[in-house]
Amino acid sequence: MTSAPTRTPQKPRDPQDGQPPQHQERRPGIQSRMDPEPQTFPPDYRGSGKLDGRVALVTGGDSGIGRSVAALFAREGADVAVSYLDEHEDAEETRRIVEQEGHRCLLLPGDLGSPDACDETLERTLSEFGALHILVNNAAEQHPQASLEDISAQQLERTFRTNIFAMFWLTKAALPHLETGAAIINTASVTAVKGKPNLLDYSSTKGAIVSFTGSLALQLADRGIRVNGVAPGPIWTPLIPSTFDQDHVAEFGTDTPLGRAGQPWEVATCFVFLASDDSSYVTGEMLHVNGGQVVNS
Repeated sequence: MTSAPTRTPQKPRDPQDGQPPQHQERRPGIQSRMDPEPQTFPPDYRGSGKLDGRVALVTGGDSGIGRSVAALFAREGADVAVSYLDEHEDAEETRRIVEQEGHRCLLLPGDLGSPDACDETLERTLSEFGALHILVNNAAEQHPQASLEDISAQQLERTFRTNIFAMFWLTKAALPHLETGAAIINTASVTAVKGKPNLLDYSSTKGAIVSFTGSLALQLADRGIRVNGVAPGPIWTPLIPSTFDQDHVAEFGTDTPLGRAGQPWEVATCFVFLASDDSSYVTGEMLHVNGGQVVNS
């Protein structure tokens, strides 16, 4: 469908203003409690049937980048399964958006930090929709620590389980059901290349995702399955106020060349490109959406 955006796009803040100081104690954060709320749709975005008849599974799809990906996929013609932890209010809003676009949306709450959970998520998607054409591995968590000595074994394992182990397990479960023309898209981060001193374990997982993406693309090329990634810079999502203190949030993104944080839709359009036939000759690539930070990957 090509209906108008569900919400009037918010007027962009002055690039030097950042966001109002704010913090959420609960992790993951809740999008509806953010000020301003992140923008899901690009202004005046019209679908053109790029994903007609396809089924997508988007992890971390309740809010932020994941919600915008689900919304744009639906506007382009796809049914969407949305995996998320336990942010039910945000997930219901994502379902409302997808269904308003005239497509089905399956909500799949749960922790993907085990092979069994990933298998169940994939099985429920197939049971509901009967096929899978696009897998978006987007779910992630981060826990800032000032020093390596402050990262516990429990935190290290938790971050890797969510950010990269789940990606291995869910992709492994999906592969027998993906046919020629399918697309796998993984969310990395600018920190994979530039690093981040207070996000050592998170940055490490994102570096692993870059390597996973390139290697899997080579492995699956002869099956006609494309594997690519998107590496966002500072994007205004619930992960930010739920992770950082008010002062950091207020300045978030203002140190980029473009002078502001990005909106989820500014990343999600890359996922549409990589999921559609527009990128039929693209595999093993990482698209960098980071406000002008120059990287060498």
